[in-house]
Amino acid sequence: MDDVSVEQSTGTAPAPLADPPVPTGASNVHVTGGQGNWQLTVDGKPWQVKGMTWGPATSTADAHMRDLKAMGVNTVRTWGTDGTSKPLLDSAAAYGLKVINGFWLNQGADYVNDTAYKTDTLNSIKQWVTTYKDNPGVLMWDVGNEVILTTQDHYTGAQIEQERIAYATYVEQVVQAIHAIDPNHPVTSTDAWTGAWPYYKQYTPDLDLYAVNSYGAVCNVKQDWINGGYTKPYIVTESGEAGEWEVPNDANGVPDEPTDVQSRDGYTSAWQCVSGHTGVALGATMFNYGQENDFGGVWFNVMPESWKRLSYYAVAKAYGGSPQADTPPVINSMTVSSSSSVPAGGTYSVTAPATDPDGDLVRYQLMYSSKYVDGGTGLKQVDFTQTGDGTFTVTAPKTLGVWKVYVYAYDGHGNVGIETRSLRVVAPQVAGTNVALGRPTSASSYQQTGDGAPFPASNATDGKWDTRWASDWSDPQWLQVDLGQVTAVKHVQLGWESAYGKAYQVQVSNDGSSWTTVYSTTSGTGGVDTLDVSASGRYVRVNVTQRGTAYGDSLYEFGVYA
Repeated sequence: MDDVSVEQSTGTAPAPLADPPVPTGASNVHVTGGQGNWQLTVDGKPWQVKGMTWGPATSTADAHMRDLKAMGVNTVRTWGTDGTSKPLLDSAAAYGLKVINGFWLNQGADYVNDTAYKTDTLNSIKQWVTTYKDNPGVLMWDVGNEVILTTQDHYTGAQIEQERIAYATYVEQVVQAIHAIDPNHPVTSTDAWTGAWPYYKQYTPDLDLYAVNSYGAVCNVKQDWINGGYTKPYIVTESGEAGEWEVPNDANGVPDEPTDVQSRDGYTSAWQCVSGHTGVALGATMFNYGQENDFGGVWFNVMPESWKRLSYYAVAKAYGGSPQADTPPVINSMTVSSSSSVPAGGTYSVTAPATDPDGDLVRYQLMYSSKYVDGGTGLKQVDFTQTGDGTFTVTAPKTLGVWKVYVYAYDGHGNVGIETRSLRVVAPQVAGTNVALGRPTSASSYQQTGDGAPFPASNATDGKWDTRWASDWSDPQWLQVDLGQVTAVKHVQLGWESAYGKAYQVQVSNDGSSWTTVYSTTSGTGGVDTLDVSASGRYVRVNVTQRGTAYGDSLYEFGVYA
């Protein structure tokens, strides 16, 4: 974005931002003042942190600094500092910005007993502080990220408290080492809750200031600081809209993601609460100046794939920046028909008309997320037909579970509005009676160990979509049901788990030994296969000759319909 220009409120476009002179030598950065009246100073001048967390590769820093400066950003924050950090520091300095240099400390490390890890990490931190302390892009050092809170994810009982104390004590050791090498830049430490600050207060006294990542609860930080009786200022190192862990669930039982407008307002409110704690909160780095267009990127990035969102402009307004005047389309409402019961592979409708404040023509795109189906964070293309302005007929995924569908509205000027809703994909209704239900079922093998095991053959004919049969991890495998007597079969439904058959045959038999193939494929893709057949037999089986994954074969349900 090194050719971005800015527009004044008059709508005229002045010359592009001029490159500032490149400073030389280290800045002197200090926390000055006293209780409740602190400020951060750079070379003796006040510096309120108006920041963004840094997402792109450091090697691309020059492509983004002009844009950040146009936003009004003066600081970027990283989570790690190493041999790749120099381009970011140099580019930030060239545009008059500074960097909060993070040092990652492993969240699952044993800070009580792992002396080797602590020694090696301390030596590495000392190396990089020595390397970069005179770079004019350095604002401060930030040791660790969310370690105290996440000890509860790795330890239990009394060991949680022991690890937290040991960690805070270790951070103090790191802080002292950094101060000895570089007395001209402050040192802080970030955690995910203000509940970490009592540990810092008692065991990490040499921190120059505290830091916290806080999203939906950021407006509580001021009162937490007051209640804690703290004697040091703080910065907020991640904030913005409410996170996945803070919002209520929707009707399908998954977190209800904020709308673009709610997201915009979340960033505005966060900055107001931080900047409103004058003399104590020294600023914030909002989350996130990133370009990923995936589940987390849509939730938190202000510019996924460089498309600017309402949240981008909210941050720019809060920081007094001058971005382009043209702003994104706004999707004021979004609905999904039958969102609680969409047949796998069937069609449903989405309504999400966008309005553009600048009168720009709007182009739409739709995407899927399987985050709540299989944990995947990437987005998938959607097969859809646009039927009107913001109205679409959409083909549902074949795989069962709760999906998210996203509507993107582009304005042709580098902006995007994005809204998302969930839909529950269920097995299609099949005409007739499921004569396999509860009948004796056998298989070539079944998985007897592992999370949730065993997975016997009978699970595939119990009528429940939360149980499954799973085979050994080899080819071929088969699953068969005994209908008790020769029966005319019209439909077969295969409800695959994520481990599915790519090449398989549906076969019938009167005696269980001589089989006739009534359906065959070599290009199965999983999900739910509802097959029309015309056959009869006492036994029906699915014979898988090639797996679709590295795992075995797995079926939630094997339905045979007369």
